[in-house]
Amino acid sequence: MSTQTSEEAVSAKDRMLILTIVVVILILAGLAILGFLVIKQGPDTVQGQADATEIRISGKLPGRIEEIFVEEGDKVRKGDTLVHIRSSLVEARLGQAEAMETAAQAANAKVDAGTRSQIVKAAYELWQQALAAEGIAKKTYDRMENLYEKGVVSEQKRDEAKAAYEATSAGVAAAESNYSLAKAGAQREDKEAALAMVNVAKGGVNEVTALLEDQYLTAPYDGEITEIYPNVSELVATGAPIMSLQKNDHWVVFNVRETLLKDISTGTLIKIRIPALDMTTDAKVFYIKDLGTYANWQATKATGDYDARTFQVKARPLSRIDNLRPGMSVILEDHKK
Repeated sequence: MSTQTSEEAVSAKDRMLILTIVVVILILAGLAILGFLVIKQGPDTVQGQADATEIRISGKLPGRIEEIFVEEGDKVRKGDTLVHIRSSLVEARLGQAEAMETAAQAANAKVDAGTRSQIVKAAYELWQQALAAEGIAKKTYDRMENLYEKGVVSEQKRDEAKAAYEATSAGVAAAESNYSLAKAGAQREDKEAALAMVNVAKGGVNEVTALLEDQYLTAPYDGEITEIYPNVSELVATGAPIMSLQKNDHWVVFNVRETLLKDISTGTLIKIRIPALDMTTDAKVFYIKDLGTYANWQATKATGDYDARTFQVKARPLSRIDNLRPGMSVILEDHKK
């Protein structure tokens, strides 16, 4: 009898335990359903970050770092000298180019000066001698012509005098031509060739000078030196980065789903919050771009939703924000047209 009573007591305890578990499950399920129906999902938090333009300072002059005038973290103004690069090889090339220019200019000056005055004078005197000889030959021929008409001299003598006169006339023409050439100097082609050599030499000097202009690199705009790569005395190649300069043009960037862009376009004003600086400010959208299919938001097909593309949105604060650093978190609070 006692055994049967004990078994009934154990069975009652099991039923009570099972009932308690079922009740707890029902309560939890009811709370879950109630929460799903009553509690509304809050808006998505769109988080981005601050950014800024950053360029690498480099030059076309290969050489050795002679001196660096700034340090990392320094604020610089446009035109400030940043680094001095020295190249003994390029300096030697400049000396050679300048020497070639000097030689070319001397040759051009010689051509422009024309024939030496002594040669011009000698050609003139030969021309005058030829004129004198022509005059004598002319008189001789005239005299022979008169004597021939009177029958005093033969026709052969008259012809010989005429030939001598014509020969002296040709000599005058030749002497006059030589004098003209000597007086005019070098030919036009020679002058053009000499001038072309001068221009070539000047081009070589300008090329080397252009390289040496980059021996002192300056800041292209106001900003901050964020990183310096080589040390003093190290060699750098053409185009090698020397340092990075961050421009004072901060903006903020967000990657957002297309469903959040229905009221945002270029020119839209948005309100942003910068937690690190504990401040809220306005910014103006200036850039919107689709990031492509690789950045799609994949929807759960069971819910009947669709894949949403991701867009990159950039906005620039309406006023300068002190201590805003690239990489700081930025929260999109609100937007308005």
